This record gives sequence, structure tokens and C-alpha cells, in this order.
Amino acid sequence: MQNALLIGLSRQMTLERQMDVIANNVANANTNGFKADHSLFEEFLNSNARHDNFIGRDRRVSYVQDRGTFRDVGQGPMEATNNPLDMAIDGTAYFAVQANGGERYTRDGKFSINSTGQLVTSDGNLVLGAAGPITFQPTDHDINVAPDGTVTVLEGTARNDSIRGKIRMVSFDDPARLTKLGANLYDAGSAVPQADTKSSIRQGYVEKSNVNAVGEMSRMVEVMRSYSAIANLLQQQSDLHKSAIDKLADVPA
Repeated sequence: MQNALLIGLSRQMTLERQMDVIANNVANANTNGFKADHSLFEEFLNSNARHDNFIGRDRRVSYVQDRGTFRDVGQGPMEATNNPLDMAIDGTAYFAVQANGGERYTRDGKFSINSTGQLVTSDGNLVLGAAGPITFQPTDHDINVAPDGTVTVLEGTARNDSIRGKIRMVSFDDPARLTKLGANLYDAGSAVPQADTKSSIRQGYVEKSNVNAVGEMSRMVEVMRSYSAIANLLQQQSDLHKSAIDKLADVPA
């Protein structure tokens, strides 16, 4: 197969992967705490024949190689909900939660109280405090969360605050290394979570997705046009190849 066809196919494969990444971003444009992914490409140089046959850079063939994706860990916009159980982190920290696979991390602070009085995520995972899950009593009211994560309530007819725990916030040296597990959860892998003292919690807010929906839709159109342009180029190359074969096979009588 000609090098032009190979180069075009390599580009189409990376465009297909880029479209998957963009589609996932668009699908999560309204997901609380979602962090956008972006594709990363690089040039791959290779000779179109054996290395001992050609000398010099002009003989190299430049392909497109998909190196993977990188995550935009920038903070998303804050949206006021006036729900005392909704919390958003102002900073780079993550909430620690207890999921089926162990301790996981999330930026989605859309919390609620389950039937046993424990603070949970929208998927039912326990929100962890410094000493374990945050648990409320049936008579608790006027829930207040301080910027440092300390949860206080008024119990029954008492006038003094009672502490129910301190929401655990953790940070990582390189948050982009966290692995996405789905359901807005991250796995630390080999990264070590550290107690975060610089970030703060804003009660009554949720962090929205940091996806730029308009920008992602523009990139989607760009990818579709690029894919179509390469498809037309490959078709033209195929037609030229076929025409050349036909003419070479046409031997004069």
C-alpha cells in the first residue's frame, strides 16, 4: 500500500479516538465535578523502506500517533443550590468516599442523607470524615459545614452546636494521574493521598463540569470535517492507483 494511504489511515484512526474523547466530554457537560479529557498526538517518523537503503531526513515518512489523553484538572464553575447538604471544594482537593472497591475520590459534592443517617453521594457511597463516615441523628437540624469541613448541627431543642465530624479533603501531587472509574469516581492507584489544608468547602454550592460545551462542539465539527477530507484524499489516491494500473496493463496491439 502506498505511503499516502498509510499516513491518511493513521490520521483517521487518531481522529476516531479524538471523537470518542470529545463525545464523552459533551455527554458529561452537565455532570457535577466532571473534568474534561483532551487528546494528545505526536509525529511518528519511519522510513518507507529499510534504513540502510536511504540516507537523509527527506526519505522519512511522517505518521500520526495517538499518545493518549490528558485531563484538564481546572476547577469548574460554582452553582448555588441553597441545599445545606450540597458542597463544593474551592481548591484542588477531592472528597474521600467509601465505594464497593475501597476508598475512592470525587469532586461531586451533591450529597444527601441515607436511611441510616449517613452522609452519602448521589450514588449512595459513604462520604468519609477524618474519623470515618459522617453520621447524623434523627433529631439533628440546622446543619452547618465550615470551610475546613467541620460539620456541626443543632440537636433537638439544644442551643449549642454538636459536632458530627470533619469532612475529609485530600490532594495529590499530580491529580492528572488519577484513574477515572466511572460514576464520577477516581482511583488513586500508586498516588498517595495527602490531607489538604489549603482548599475550603463552600456549603450550598456544587461544582459544575469544567467542559466548555461550545468549544467541544466546535472541535467535533472540526474532527468530522478533517475525517471527511482525508476520506476524499484516500479515495483520490485509490483512483489514481487504479488508473495507473489500467494504463500499464493496456498494451498496444
